[in-house]
Amino acid sequence: MQLHTLTVHQLSQLLADKEVSSLELTQAYLERIRQKDHELQAFVTVTGEEALAQARLVDEQRLGGEELSALAGIPMAVQDNICTAGVKTTCASRMLSHYIPPADATVMGRLRKAGSVLIGKANLDEFGMGSSTGHSACHDTRNPFDLTAVPGGSGGGAAAAVAAGEAAFALGSDTGGDIRQPAAFCGVIGLKPTYGYVPRTGLISYASSLDQIGPFARDLKDLALILKTICGHDAGDSTSALLEVPDFRESLSNDSNDIKGLKIGLPKEYFAAGVSPGVAARLQEAITKLEELGARCVEVTLPHTEVAAAAHYALACAEASSNLARYDGVRYGLRVEGEDVQNMFMKTRGQGFGSAVKRSIMLGTHVLSSAHYDDYYTQALKVRTLNSQDFAQAFEQVDCLLTLVHSHRCTLPANLAGLPALSLPYGLSEGMPVGLQLIGRHFDEQTLLRVAYTLEQNRDQTRPQPNPADRK
Repeated sequence: MQLHTLTVHQLSQLLADKEVSSLELTQAYLERIRQKDHELQAFVTVTGEEALAQARLVDEQRLGGEELSALAGIPMAVQDNICTAGVKTTCASRMLSHYIPPADATVMGRLRKAGSVLIGKANLDEFGMGSSTGHSACHDTRNPFDLTAVPGGSGGGAAAAVAAGEAAFALGSDTGGDIRQPAAFCGVIGLKPTYGYVPRTGLISYASSLDQIGPFARDLKDLALILKTICGHDAGDSTSALLEVPDFRESLSNDSNDIKGLKIGLPKEYFAAGVSPGVAARLQEAITKLEELGARCVEVTLPHTEVAAAAHYALACAEASSNLARYDGVRYGLRVEGEDVQNMFMKTRGQGFGSAVKRSIMLGTHVLSSAHYDDYYTQALKVRTLNSQDFAQAFEQVDCLLTLVHSHRCTLPANLAGLPALSLPYGLSEGMPVGLQLIGRHFDEQTLLRVAYTLEQNRDQTRPQPNPADRK
């Protein structure tokens, strides 16, 4: 039995039936990492000894008759900008190359409480700034489908680890598509939840008003289970929503009539030139399938899409400039000594940050400067409002939106509006995975799961498998 090919819910059943122990399962995943990660380089840190200790504890609890979560004993990866107590959290940056957080992020604490086994910290673009996982100070991560291709970014390490069977599931962060894009590139499912649904306490911030933690998973049953575990109010996060969290698994129905009568919007601005024929064909197949199952697909317009992307960049850089000012060589992180305080500060930041981060800081400082604040930052805020109004008007006509994940113009606007968005693998084009994107109303993840699960259960193709990496 190849344990690394199974879903979380399948592994959970094996553990519950005592057909395999958590220790055996964790050892199998660690062996998979030893076999494959020298090629993929999905991990920054592998927590082998800690993972085995956690697995033994779960096994003891199970043998003792304790009631355990469905995630108990399941090996997972966490992107390396999510704090893990006692385990290095580097943000793939020289600035934090030796930083060990004193406490877990809220989501990490919830997963530990559920009994999940942390197997390692996944690679990313430095501080989440990039779209290839090629801007890491550690190493470049490769795509499991083609080792010469990028896995997407900034969360390519987490997506590649799940796709290649190096972790059963993973958490990442999404500022402008950083979960959805690598999920699409690597053929797994990725979800950016509604802003405020999942606590951000313990996430090392890039752009605080845009960042959101979310899961990578192999199927939607797994995704629903993970989402239920990490969602919910956190008093330590001022942006955390005070809402009751539903059991998202109830949104998954095998009844193909479940989406009958739903109206699904196709935003015309998202289908501009640049989509390959193979990718366009997969999208059309999904549209046809949804209509066969009783949904109505109609064209909608989001007229401020192009300027929304520009506004996102301006706001993200501005917030990055502010958030990264704390890395000064004085309080924590890298310190490079200099002739005086100012020289030490300059050397530390000059040597600690990579080129992509420096570029974002300089652009953000320019946007926030008194000479340009009204020209850039204030205008970007106005566009943000217009972008939200576009979505609100579209959702007066439809229940959710369907598009692709092929460019930032398709992913950035959802972050700007704080909306939930899901990437679903849907076949291949030229041997590489194609990702469909579903965007929903605030806190309406259930509709996205309903539509995605219907497509998952009724698609003509099986889920893409990264065979090239396995053949090497």
